[in-house]
Amino acid sequence: MSDKKYIAIGVDIGGTFTDVVVVDQRTHAIHSAKVLTTPERPEDAVLAAVDEMLELTAASPDAIQTLVHGTTLATNAIIERKGARTLLLATKGFRDALETRTELRYDLYDLFIQFPEPLVPRRRRIGITERTLYDGAVATPLCTDDIRAALASDHAADVEAVAVCFLHSYANPANEEAARAVIEEVLPGVPVSLSSDVLPEIGEYGRASTTAANAYVQPLIDRYLGALDGALAAKGSSGAFFVMGSNAGTLSLDVARRYPVRLVESGPAAGVAIAAHYARSLDISHLLSFDMGGTTAKISLVTDFEPARATELEVARVKRFQKGSGLLLKAPAVELIEIGAGGGSIARVDALGLLSVGPESAGSSPGPACYGQGGEFATVTDADVVLGYLNPDYFLGGKMQLDRDRSVAAIDANVGGPMSVATDQAAASIFEVVNDNMANAAAVYAAEQGIDLRRYALLAFGGAAPAHAWDIARRLGIAQVRIPFAAGVLSALGCLASPMSFDFVFGYMTELRHVDWNHVNQRFAELEAQGRQQLNDAEIHDGITVTLSADMRYYGQRYEVTVPLSHHPFSEARTGAIEDDFYEAYRNYYGRRIDEVPVETVSWRMTVSGPRPQLDIAWPGRTDGAGDVAPKGERAAIFPGAPEPVHCHVFERGQLPVGAQLSGPAIIEDHESTTIVPPGATLRIDAERMIILDISGVSL
Repeated sequence: MSDKKYIAIGVDIGGTFTDVVVVDQRTHAIHSAKVLTTPERPEDAVLAAVDEMLELTAASPDAIQTLVHGTTLATNAIIERKGARTLLLATKGFRDALETRTELRYDLYDLFIQFPEPLVPRRRRIGITERTLYDGAVATPLCTDDIRAALASDHAADVEAVAVCFLHSYANPANEEAARAVIEEVLPGVPVSLSSDVLPEIGEYGRASTTAANAYVQPLIDRYLGALDGALAAKGSSGAFFVMGSNAGTLSLDVARRYPVRLVESGPAAGVAIAAHYARSLDISHLLSFDMGGTTAKISLVTDFEPARATELEVARVKRFQKGSGLLLKAPAVELIEIGAGGGSIARVDALGLLSVGPESAGSSPGPACYGQGGEFATVTDADVVLGYLNPDYFLGGKMQLDRDRSVAAIDANVGGPMSVATDQAAASIFEVVNDNMANAAAVYAAEQGIDLRRYALLAFGGAAPAHAWDIARRLGIAQVRIPFAAGVLSALGCLASPMSFDFVFGYMTELRHVDWNHVNQRFAELEAQGRQQLNDAEIHDGITVTLSADMRYYGQRYEVTVPLSHHPFSEARTGAIEDDFYEAYRNYYGRRIDEVPVETVSWRMTVSGPRPQLDIAWPGRTDGAGDVAPKGERAAIFPGAPEPVHCHVFERGQLPVGAQLSGPAIIEDHESTTIVPPGATLRIDAERMIILDISGVSL
């Protein structure tokens, strides 16, 4: 840190709110802001929040040392089909990989099964004469005339991006690189995504789908990040600008603009990053991360201080909770269960008289009915207002006024009337249904992993989570809920807790006993040099770590398990140890070991990371020790299962000192969120100023 650059900023753009945190690295003071997201120009909300924070801290833009940005822009562009007009060039005869997919049905018995429409329609998918074999040998050199003809055709009119995905290019990228040279000559300035660059990995559909998605969102992300970078520079900032990746690591601006497909879970990954930070700092080896914002809820497991990770994810699912019904993206990511359950989730009564909540959301515009911006549907936030959990006069610390009468009218019209129940009962039903949706999703996921959630603590953050966390935990059998300070903007803080990180992969499929270890060592050495150079370009030279793994399976299987590799550099003498590592990983996942079937390698992975940032924050509020804490008020709240409204003391969170203890029922308010302490629960404030709820005594 220099004397002139001392401000670190984390930004998280959500579907409803844009969150910003600022840490003054001289005093370790933290400040935060929430502003409504501006969907048409998301950079406007970011810049407005940054201006607000700089004014609050009396800092000038040139004091910004680092800005780390998480965003859902790439995800939304794919879901809403607002990406670039993309052309896909594929090996002749294989242009339909985006539609043939894996030839698997996510529901065997659905006669009317649907899949999402490919991002590139068939008329803009063109076959090219060329052929590379599985071992990298070029059987048919690229026909450049085919490339020129494709680019001159009517199908390429007004094209904004080009994706190239040739067979087996992961083994030899020569034909794809030759195609790029022709495309750049004919269409200068049009971005080109090569599958051998974006995803040099075995699996035709995954490679084609990921490359097409990268091309589809690249112009949008490039313009957005460029505009935001330019606007910050125009304000006088020359600090480093990083972007949060789906893997819970940060990417340089150049890498993010080149590989925007790695930003698809950018915002949610920041939340998991901060959950892992707290797991390590508090020595909690089993933590359930629960992030509930205005649009969605995200659940992730942090076990032995590390979040669960995945090598692929899905977006734009036809059936939101049905794996296999979305667009496959092969990109390193934290493993998340995402549910359409947020403060803006819309409650409806169907033709059978059954109440459903989500996945549709009112978003930031028009938002819940209580926002007074024209929203007419009943949402979770409206229910929380009617139940007495949220104070209409103190939403966002009083910066935003909520209209309780509009909430009552929306709930009566959309839920209470159709179900013939009173307003309070309708609101309680919304609260219970949305909580049941989230708890069921977490329980099913845990059961699939063979995990007993009763061993876990629940870390709740996001604007809506602290109000719902106690009931989610109760349904899951979890006794302890932790709610960090600044919970409503914690994902933005997670951006500042994430190391700069690059993930690499290369495809090399062969039986383990036939692996050419010199080839593997050489490829890993090349990738490590590339990763270290990218970190050096960001002025990171020390504390660099390199981790290796391989996707392996029994010969003939369709699915792989990821096996950590710790025997580098590799040699034939270490083959047995690597095979034992596979057996252990396979047994942990599937519960058995098969000795008589050969082991096969598929993909080889490397992660190059910089040092993990150390968060040294002086949390605001009282530090004068425990003692009697006077409430700032009292109001009635309705708890599901309680026969009558319950009178709750209301406390300002900043006035609860370290060591403070309270018994429920109580309501704890701060500027970004509201925590509900139900009857029978106890609360205490730990040294990190974190709320710890013990709900083991709750009997509702």
